Order: sequence, then C-alpha cells, then structure tokens
Amino acid sequence: MPSRRQSPRSRRVADRIQVELGEILTTRTEDPRLRTLTVSGVEINRDLSTAKVWVTGILSREEEGQAMQALERAAPWLRSLLAPRLKLRIVPELHFQVDHSLEAGARIEQLLREIQEPRDE
Repeated sequence: MPSRRQSPRSRRVADRIQVELGEILTTRTEDPRLRTLTVSGVEINRDLSTAKVWVTGILSREEEGQAMQALERAAPWLRSLLAPRLKLRIVPELHFQVDHSLEAGARIEQLLREIQEPRDE
C-alpha cells in the first residue's frame, strides 16, 4: 500500500484514479477475474507519469497470477477509459501490484487471539 508522502495534487489524482478504476473494473470489464478485484490504493509519482495500483480480491495464488497478467494486458485499455474521466493532459502509466495487507492483518489478528486464549497445561 502507499507509504511515502505525496503532494496534495498527487494525492487527489491518486484518489480519483482509485475511484474511477474501481468503477471501471466492476462495470466495464468482461473478464470475471477482473470484476472481482478491488482497488485498495494508488500511489502516483510526483510528475504524474506513473501510478502504482494496489488491487485485492478473494483469489487463489494461481488465480491471482492470472488476474495480474490480465491487468497488465488491459492497462492500455484501462488508461484509455480513465482519460476522459480524469481530464488530465497525460494519463499515468498503470503498474499493478497485489495488496496482501488484508491477509497480513487477519493473520496478525489471529495470532493475537491465540496469545490471549488461556492455555490448558
């Protein structure tokens, strides 16, 4: 997920990309692997030329790899759909990454519950 500090303009553009791309994935794509994905975050570089897009979904590791390949192939098409929505002179190049933070959070929560449970010794 995005971690470094962004300028206010970069943050606004990133937030807009997150919303618009999420809508495009759920309403405009025909690939069922992409329709189930959620855009969990976007980080854009200072000159707005590239954007890291974090996606998450309930997919097996194999399905996850296939979905990422499909996203990379669809990136130019997704950019063309984003262009009129963003109204920017240049639409950022999209680079997709899987967001495993939900899984990590669930694992940490499970470990904390296990620590708090009384043990029968």
